[in-house]
Amino acid sequence: MILSIAWGPAGVSKIRTMNTPPSDERPVFDDYSQQYDCCLNQALSATGEDKDFYAAARVRWTAKCLRALGVSPSSALDFGCGIGSTAPLLLSELKCGAVTGLDSSSKMIEQARQAQSNPQIQFSPLQDFCPRAELDCAYCNGVFHHIPVPERPGALGLVRDALRPGGIFALWENNPWNPGTQYVMSRCAFDEDAETISAASARRMVREAGFRVLQTDFLFYFPRPLGALRPLERFLHKIPLGGQYQVLCQKPIAG
Repeated sequence: MILSIAWGPAGVSKIRTMNTPPSDERPVFDDYSQQYDCCLNQALSATGEDKDFYAAARVRWTAKCLRALGVSPSSALDFGCGIGSTAPLLLSELKCGAVTGLDSSSKMIEQARQAQSNPQIQFSPLQDFCPRAELDCAYCNGVFHHIPVPERPGALGLVRDALRPGGIFALWENNPWNPGTQYVMSRCAFDEDAETISAASARRMVREAGFRVLQTDFLFYFPRPLGALRPLERFLHKIPLGGQYQVLCQKPIAG
């Protein structure tokens, strides 16, 4: 199973989802639940692509990596699933039987449930999720740069505890070394409070949480005007200049 959580636009609110928020507070991403796609696509327009282009490319890359490892997940968790648009991609590309989406924003979970009627896809508020060490794989994109640094180990611990021994975690983050990424984030309303994470820091972060790092790959070097060069990206994925990176890691089988 794959675990995917979509964190909301504001880091502080999202991190509070690790515990039940006070009654007078709500995750900040609730405020963006109706505008999320619009805000993100507006920021990404500088690249000539939209969020669906990048989501599909990320999931295809993760699926390719899992196949190379001989991993065929039967279930998936989307950590920080937002409005749920990635869940069908995980289901189809990973060829798993079930996807569970988690998010700290109850309004986004409501939207996800309304948009996806496939019984193989389930969505749950983060505070209602109980990790049971039974999932085969977890996927997470662009969530941790919204989580305050002291809260990141707790979020990683939740993902680790949701995975079975030997389970795989695909952590995607924005690359702070890429000027295009920095520009896109500066145009995105819900990235105002973001604290970007370098690939080296992400590897250290997951190791400290008890994962074993398998590989790191960088994607998205060329915007659409330079699309003719995109076939080269399969040769460039170890050069740390792509717009995003994936740290693929594994929960140890023993210990």
